Amino acid sequence: MDESQWLAERFEEHRGRLGAVAYRMLGSVAEAEDAVQDAWLRLNRVDAEGIDNLGGWLTTVVARECLHMLRSRRQRREDVFAAQVPDLVVVPDGDLDPEQEALLADSVGLALLVVLDQLTPAERLAFVLHDMFELPFQEIADMVGRTPAAARQLASRARRRVNGAEMPSPDRDLTRQRRVVHAFYAAAREGDFDGLVRVLDPDVVLRTDFGADRTEVVYGAASVAMQARAPRGGNLRPVLVNGSIGAVITVAGQPFSIMAFTVAGDRIVGIDIVRDLERVRRLAASVLD
Repeated sequence: MDESQWLAERFEEHRGRLGAVAYRMLGSVAEAEDAVQDAWLRLNRVDAEGIDNLGGWLTTVVARECLHMLRSRRQRREDVFAAQVPDLVVVPDGDLDPEQEALLADSVGLALLVVLDQLTPAERLAFVLHDMFELPFQEIADMVGRTPAAARQLASRARRRVNGAEMPSPDRDLTRQRRVVHAFYAAAREGDFDGLVRVLDPDVVLRTDFGADRTEVVYGAASVAMQARAPRGGNLRPVLVNGSIGAVITVAGQPFSIMAFTVAGDRIVGIDIVRDLERVRRLAASVLD
C-alpha cells in the first residue's frame, strides 16, 4: 500500500464523525461537506505520520473551518440565514433494521438546528463539541482563542438558550410517527379541517422556506390547518428527514418540495417545508434518483 492510499484510508475512518460535527455546527449539508473536504486537503499538506491523534487533529481542523464559515455568514446575512429552514438529511423510508433505526435516532432534530442557528459562532462551537461530542474544554479553548474557563462559560450560555427554547421531545418511534403523519395526509386530502386540528398540536409551528431570503412562519393548529393543501398534481414520496418522517413532493415528475414533521405526544408539533427548488433538487437527489 502506497502512502497516499494509506492516508486516504485513515481519513475515511474519521469522515463520518467529521461530517456529523460539521453538520451540527453549520446546519448545511453542502457547507459541512466543504469543511470536511478542507480537512482532507490540509491533511495532504502535512506530515501525517507526525500526528499523534489523527481524529483529534482532523476534528480541530473541521471545527476551526466551521467557526470561520459561521463568522463569515454572520457578517453577510445574520438575520436572513437564521430564518431559513436548515438543510435536511433526506433518506428513503422503508423497513429499517434495528441498527439503522438506532443510527437515525441519533440524528439531530430540525428544532435543535434552528435554535443552534441563534447562538453566536463561539457558543455554537463550544456547545456542539462539548455537549454533543464530549470534547474537553481545553481543546475547545484553543479553537476559539479563549481560556478553558471562558470556553466552559460559552457552552453554559448556549446550553441555557437551548434548554430555554422549550423544544418538545420528538417521538423516536417511527411507527407512531407514521400513524400521526398519515392521519394528517388523510385529513388534508379530504379537506377535513377538524381532522387536521385534532392531529396538530395547539402550538404547532409551520415554517416554509421559499428561497431568495423568503421564509414564512405560521403558528397555531387552526392557522396551520388552513394552509394544509397539496399542490395540484402533486405526488408524495415518503422519506426520512433527519431521522423523522417526511416526504418529497413531486409535480409532473419534477421535485417540488420537501416536508419534515416533528411528532410529539401523538401530535404534530412542527412542520418544516423547503420550497426552494435548487435546495430541493440537491437535498432530495439521492431519493429521486
